[in-house]
Amino acid sequence: MSANVNAGTGIRVLIVDDQMMVREGFSVLLNAQQDIEVVGEAVDGREAVAKVRELRPDVVLMDIRMPEMNGIEATREIVAADAGARVLVLTTFDLDEYVYQALRAGASGFLLKDASARQLAEGVRVVASGDALLAPSVTRRLITEFARAAPARRGPPGR
Repeated sequence: MSANVNAGTGIRVLIVDDQMMVREGFSVLLNAQQDIEVVGEAVDGREAVAKVRELRPDVVLMDIRMPEMNGIEATREIVAADAGARVLVLTTFDLDEYVYQALRAGASGFLLKDASARQLAEGVRVVASGDALLAPSVTRRLITEFARAAPARRGPPGR
């Protein structure tokens, strides 16, 4: 957990999306929460990387499809910089490849933009606490994929 969260100042969030209305909407929803503060916005991945260095947010809400630098590349750079920010990918595209790429890049969570305001706020809290979060539809597909790909065992483990 980030020092900012422990200090009782609330969870500091950076919103990254190329659509102004989306950024503003998420900002209004999250700022309505007593324990969450939106500290900045970015319009693309390149600006997000710079703003993470400058603003030191606890959580970055990251869109995937953006000009200049997409959300996957930005996530990779933010995680590699070890700035203490955790990335929660938020996208309209429920595509397995995006989920896998985001997780490989180091994202701590993946939600769809059709999530409710309550789910979004709770997702920010979960990721800020150091846990991981996946949209339920994504979780089901990952479990199915894992079960299909994992080698079958005969008998209980350890025997």
